[in-house]
Amino acid sequence: MENPLFIDRIISRDEKTTAIYVPLEKGANGKEVADRIREILAKYPGEEQYHVAGDPVARDTFGAEMFKLMGIFSPIAGMIMFVAIYAMFRNLALAMTMMMVAMVAIVWTMGLGIGLGFPIHIMSSMAPVFLMAIATDSIHIFNEFYFRFRENKDKRTAIVETMDAVGRPVRYTALATAAAFAVLLFMQIVPVRVFGGLIVFGTIALRLFSFSLIPAILAVVREEKIGRVAAGEDIAIGRTARALRQLGAWGADRPKATAAVGLALIALAILGVSRIVVNNNMVAWFKPGSEIRIADAVINRALGGTSLGYVVAAAGEPDAIKRPETLRYIEGLQRHLEQLPVVGKTLSVSDYVKRINRVLHDDDPKFDAVPDTADTIAQYLFLFSMSAKPSDLDNVVDYPFQKANIWVQLKTWDAAAMESVIRATTKYQRLNPAALEFKPAGIAYFNLVWNHEVLWDMVKGFLLALVAVFLILAFAFRSLKWALVGYVPLLFTILLIYGVVGFAGKDFDMPISVLSCLSLGMAVDFSIHFISRLRQRLAEIGADAGRDLSTLKEALLWTAARPGKGILRNALLFAAAFSVMLFAPLTPYITVGAFIVSMMLLSALLTILYLPALIVLMRGWLFNT
Repeated sequence: MENPLFIDRIISRDEKTTAIYVPLEKGANGKEVADRIREILAKYPGEEQYHVAGDPVARDTFGAEMFKLMGIFSPIAGMIMFVAIYAMFRNLALAMTMMMVAMVAIVWTMGLGIGLGFPIHIMSSMAPVFLMAIATDSIHIFNEFYFRFRENKDKRTAIVETMDAVGRPVRYTALATAAAFAVLLFMQIVPVRVFGGLIVFGTIALRLFSFSLIPAILAVVREEKIGRVAAGEDIAIGRTARALRQLGAWGADRPKATAAVGLALIALAILGVSRIVVNNNMVAWFKPGSEIRIADAVINRALGGTSLGYVVAAAGEPDAIKRPETLRYIEGLQRHLEQLPVVGKTLSVSDYVKRINRVLHDDDPKFDAVPDTADTIAQYLFLFSMSAKPSDLDNVVDYPFQKANIWVQLKTWDAAAMESVIRATTKYQRLNPAALEFKPAGIAYFNLVWNHEVLWDMVKGFLLALVAVFLILAFAFRSLKWALVGYVPLLFTILLIYGVVGFAGKDFDMPISVLSCLSLGMAVDFSIHFISRLRQRLAEIGADAGRDLSTLKEALLWTAARPGKGILRNALLFAAAFSVMLFAPLTPYITVGAFIVSMMLLSALLTILYLPALIVLMRGWLFNT
């Protein structure tokens, strides 16, 4: 307890906690090592409590748990989708067709990644669930087919008319989804790029099957089975269709009030978005009651901290670190850093020299200081290198004695912690100029770099995807006006969801950054379907149908009731599949589940409610040639 090198590092000040540090060889699996340690601890029962923590443990445990959950949730999500499709269309063959399309696309996609030599990474392991969700866009084909079959009673005619009606929007929704994920190909982290490439390929494969396999299956399904279910596909008597028609009517009949409420919500959402913090903390990806989270909290509370960063001091010439003024400067920087709330303990070669000086002077406290001469310091370091493990000195200084390493133990894995250390170091240098250059390093610094280089890169990619999606809308509608209108539900959905993220205090971390791409690709799909089918309906009525308010409103209500039913089915199917993630033990899965469920339902609601209001308000501008 009299050795300051041990306090808060090896033993706590209250003498109730001690630590064993276990360096791992390169390539070692932190979870496997932790499990073996726990097996050893189980052999020594007693009143003591043991906790295993650290970045390798958290990182590798998260990876193992994620692979396990993907193996569990993928088939569960598929089963929920299968049951939901069967409940919607009451036809086993059609439900199996949807799942077949998803499964073949998944096999092709994962086979491509493995065939190209890419290992299954945490990111790429999520591809099957994402592709299964993207496959739900084919529900619009089934939805329209049942309406068409009820109207003309001829299966082949219904198939051809269905593909003519929904082929174009389905094609462009696939393009929008692929474009949103294609942005990931420009990211700096290879697994993220691989994930983006796999989703793009899988999305294209899904659409190929949508235009080939699905019509083929529809052609062989018996007409009497289709007819029984198709009888209920009537927008005049169907309960769902009537409810959607009323929702669309609310927006079309009260466009100004609807738009005003929307503007108020957008203003509130922007305030929430302004509170979002870009941060990555892997330990926070575990639930508060998990073993990893408890161990991290206990050790951070009792000792210096589980997150380790370095500040490397570099001098301009050999043996510069042995100079008394250099070691005193480093010591001063340590005391400055230890004033930060996130810093629990620092350690450097200066601490070793001070300790040796005191011990060699009969433990006299007045010698707990850096000696006055470089020769004395050199002798102390030589004695220490002869008596201790070589690695003890290697960890804090190099042998030309040009560089010294300051260990900085942090009490949190937040990226902002290491950022505050860097800022404090810069401030200390500014107030105390010296011929030393300081550079950050360590796992805490890696986390900060990941935060800046990857997450901010994803933010920039998200903005790029926004532009790409708008261009796709303009190309799909052959009109900038309609592209702007179709863009509103997308922006509205994203702003509302991220506004809630900001107000809830949820960090913009890796799971949410990846979901940003999915939110773009999926939120815009409903606008494409709604506007494409509305314009088809207006074209069927007459060239000037959009200029007459009553005719326009009737077309909007038809779109809300009929293609809108496909939009609602798509949203419910998608949300149901991802709802299982709300029960996961890892918080990123809960985030993914909550994010996607809310995104799909909100996007469908805004499409059917706000698009009619916007189109009625802007009809003079939209339909003027």
